[in-house]
Amino acid sequence: MSPPKDTVWKLEPHTIGKHLVLRAYLNAWIPILSKWNQRILFIDAFAGPGVYEKGEDGSPVIALKALIEHPFKNKITAEIIFLFIEKDEERAKNLEVIIDKLKPLLPSNAVVQVINGTFDETMTKVLDQIEEQNRLLAPSFVMIDPFGISGTPLSMIKRILKNPKTEVYVSFMYRDINRFLETPEFEQHLDQLYGCGAWRKANEIEDSNARKQYLSELYKDQLRNAGARHVLSFDLHNEYAHIYSIFFGTQNLLGCDKMKTAIWKIEPSGTFRFVGSNQLKFDINNPDFKPLKKALQDEFIDKGKVRINEVIKFIQSDKTDYHSGQLKKVLRQMEDKEEIEVDKSSRKKKGTYPDGTILRFLKKE
Repeated sequence: MSPPKDTVWKLEPHTIGKHLVLRAYLNAWIPILSKWNQRILFIDAFAGPGVYEKGEDGSPVIALKALIEHPFKNKITAEIIFLFIEKDEERAKNLEVIIDKLKPLLPSNAVVQVINGTFDETMTKVLDQIEEQNRLLAPSFVMIDPFGISGTPLSMIKRILKNPKTEVYVSFMYRDINRFLETPEFEQHLDQLYGCGAWRKANEIEDSNARKQYLSELYKDQLRNAGARHVLSFDLHNEYAHIYSIFFGTQNLLGCDKMKTAIWKIEPSGTFRFVGSNQLKFDINNPDFKPLKKALQDEFIDKGKVRINEVIKFIQSDKTDYHSGQLKKVLRQMEDKEEIEVDKSSRKKKGTYPDGTILRFLKKE
């Protein structure tokens, strides 16, 4: 994806989808992190001008409005720092003008800074300063949304994830990666993106779907190697084809679950949709729970009796594309079909699964 030449540009439908997920996730992230920490940090690594061609909000404004419009904002006492990094000087200036209009609406515990610079150089300075003081980066959500494949080295993501309460939300431009796989001048960029040279094996894979799967799984593995305990990925499709993917890396089980919840909240439209593992479509109106049932059976059928808490942790993790809020509905369906057995002494009422409930998965469909 080539960077636009103008200061502002047209908002594409698939970008709307990415922004909807961002807003839904921040609605949960802000109160959770601020409850347990004195300071939290939102970093937009490729912030842009803050607005699109027809006046639509850019990601920095979406992040600020997530706080301004949050129903619990008056109860949040933690300092919330918004750091917006933008390489282009004119776009950075444009962003500052827009933010100045929003500042009167922000609570006093919010701090906003626009930096005219590159993601790599800016974060290097920030992290160098923190490490020199033997400190850790504040709990952070880092949005990394570049044009194309350069400027997002895995080495920098690794430095970010070295801090225990950090998360990354990365746009993965698969079409560009696939296009430039055999272009010598892009080898350095791909080496930096992946943090290794294993991406070159994709050149030997003729089947396009298998190649995409390989490159996506390799990046997942590299994010895990960089320090993410849980890595989610979902594809954004328009009505014709896969546009790009989003990777979310976190070290927190609850963060993983909340991101999946955010994705499932977004209703598909005629112009974009989300697709997860094994081509699962995230459709809030017509959810397909068969893959979840199979995943639960594969995980637990040979373990005998298990507690509900263990099942909840499994679905919260990156081992499924589903979130914990969907679990009880599926368990009820499985209980009705006698696919699970519930220890009656561990609960009071059928169809409920309180803490301490003991289950046994009986058979596959």
